[in-house]
Parts: sequence; C-alpha cells; structure tokens
Amino acid sequence: MTLNSWTSWPLRESLSREGISDARMWIGRAVRAAVVAGLVWITLTGPGFTGWSLVAACAGMAATFLAFRGFFRMTADHRLWPSIGLFAVLEAAAFGFESTGARAPAIVLWCACAITAMERLPLSVAVPCSTVALGAYAVVSHDNWIATAATTAGLGLAGYVVRLDAEARGNAQRLLAQERAARTAEAESAALTERGRIAREIHDVLAHSLSAQLVHLEAARLLIQRSTDLEADRDQLLGRVVASRGMAREGLDGTREALSALRGEMVPVEDFLRSLTAAEGVRLEVKGEGRALSAEAGLTVRRVAQEALTNVRKHAPGARVDVRLEYARDGVGLEVRDFGGRGKPGELARSGSGYGLLGMRERAELLGGTLDSGPDEEGFVVRLRVPA
Repeated sequence: MTLNSWTSWPLRESLSREGISDARMWIGRAVRAAVVAGLVWITLTGPGFTGWSLVAACAGMAATFLAFRGFFRMTADHRLWPSIGLFAVLEAAAFGFESTGARAPAIVLWCACAITAMERLPLSVAVPCSTVALGAYAVVSHDNWIATAATTAGLGLAGYVVRLDAEARGNAQRLLAQERAARTAEAESAALTERGRIAREIHDVLAHSLSAQLVHLEAARLLIQRSTDLEADRDQLLGRVVASRGMAREGLDGTREALSALRGEMVPVEDFLRSLTAAEGVRLEVKGEGRALSAEAGLTVRRVAQEALTNVRKHAPGARVDVRLEYARDGVGLEVRDFGGRGKPGELARSGSGYGLLGMRERAELLGGTLDSGPDEEGFVVRLRVPA
C-alpha cells in the first residue's frame, strides 16, 4: 500500500449517495431508522431515567444524532480537524451513555463510529480512530476475551470492507462522469468538424459557380466595351447573361447537393460525372468495378472534376478534354486531361497554384489522398487519388 493511499481522503463520490440505487438507499434508511428507534425505546423505557434525567437522556440522544450528521458532512467536505473533533464528541457521548447505564446505545455508538471512521476518513486517521472506538467497546464488553477479540476484529474488517465498497462505487461514478464528459467533448468536436465540412463544401461550390459566372460576365463586359453596335451583338450578350444565370442556378443546386451528400443522400459519383461530362461535351472513361464511395471521397471527386473543367473553360477554351475515373482496391482516382486550346501556353499551369486547385489539394490531403496538377507535353493534367 502506497503512502498516498494512507494519507488521501476517499473520493468525494465515495462519500456521497451517487451510484446508490433507490432500493438500496431506502433499505439503508429503513435499517437505520429501525436501529435508532429501537435504541431510543430501550434507553428511555429502561430503569433510571425519570424526570430531568429523562430530559437529559433525550437531549443527549438528539445531540449525538446532530454530531453524527455533522461528522458525515465534514468528512464529505474533506475537513480533517472538524471531523476528528466531531468523532471525539461521539466517543464522549458513548462514554456518557455507558456511565449512565445505557449500555446498548454506547456499544452501538462505538461500533458505528469504528465502521464509519474506516469508511470516511484517511486511513492514517481512520485506523487510530477505529482502534480507539473498538478498544472502548472491548473494555466494557462482558464477553470472554476470545469472543471480544473476534467481534472487534470482525468490526474492523467490516469497516474496511465498507470502505472498499464505497471506493469502488466512487471510482465507477468518476469513470462514468469522465466518460460522459468525453462523449460531450466528442460530440462537440464532431459538430465543429461537421460545420467546417459544410462550410468547406458550400465555399467550394460557390467558388466554382462564381468563377464560372465571372468568365461569362467578363466576356459580356468586354463585348459591351468594344462593340460599336450593341443591337448586332445582342445575341452574344444574351447568351453570356443566360450562361451566367445558369451558373448561378448551378451554384445553388450544387450547394443543395453538397448538403444532401453530407446527409448521405447523393447520386453515385459515376452518374454525376456522366451528367457533368455530357453537359461539357467531354469524353468520360470509367475503369474498374464501380462501388459506393464515402460522402467525403465522393464530394472531393465531384469538386475536383468541376474545378478542373472550369479551369479548362477559363484558360484553355476549345481544348479537347478527357476525364477518367478509376476504381482501385484501396481508393478511387480521377484524371482530367486537356489537349491544348486557344489559351496561352502555360496559362493553365499557373492556375494550378491558384486557390481553386490549392483548395482541392488541401481537401484531398485531409482525406489522406493526393492531388497533382501541372502541364505536360500535350496540355495540362489534374490527377486525384483518395481513399474510398
């Protein structure tokens, strides 16, 4: 046994009623009430208590009861010296009962003090206090020394067993409280993570949509600025405005789709890519056996495909684009490759370090995947691989 176990108090949970079932609590109260009532009856109906002596006996019992309650409260608050003082008062009360001939209350009080001290005080204090109480009981006992020694040892062992039971209950309550706190913290962390995920999805959707809108609006602005006959260019301007409106609607739909995906209500990635590439006039190739992906992996593939195709429209207009989706054993891969276009050489390569693909790269790394982008001899390529 370590030094700390001798000097430390029992856990506060051990000294409270936490973890005690209602049935056990009511049984304990009933037993204590029956014992107290029996002792009061035996004492007050016995010989020698009449008149003022009876009043004094009642006052002494009331004071003893209050001292016991105070001892329980002081030990629950881990206040050592007040607890020792109240224990001394209880011992004095027991000797007072013995001196007036009320042997039964005195013996019960000594035994109760010995067990309670073992349960509620640090062992370095509980052992001497319990020894004093049991020693007083042994001195006044009329049994032979063998029976007295056996009773004294049994009461001391009973007090230690009660202490172990209280400590086990206290440890269980503390572990339960820690588990509840950990679950609460985990739930709060999960909520924050979910909020961050939703914010990232909405940001990526709107960034993609707004970027595409800016392309069309900038083209419309240049057309208005350079045109000498707006009526003749009316169809082109209308086409740009309609395209911008479509991109805005696409952004709203994408936001709803992102929220649905986070709730586990999204269409398969392969179907989404088929719709996207068909709308963009892009060839799609699927390799491997298709399967359902996690919400995070599926959204990452969607966003990377959208961002890559938006970059092609911005920086390599007219380029031929191939999209390949590959289901591997340990994940899923996406490759978007363009083959030239009317943009300036290297212009799309520089966009790979912009915020769009950089955000996609960070998203892939959060999932334990990778995203590489850069120019090659034919144009520009974006490669994504994430665990499924």
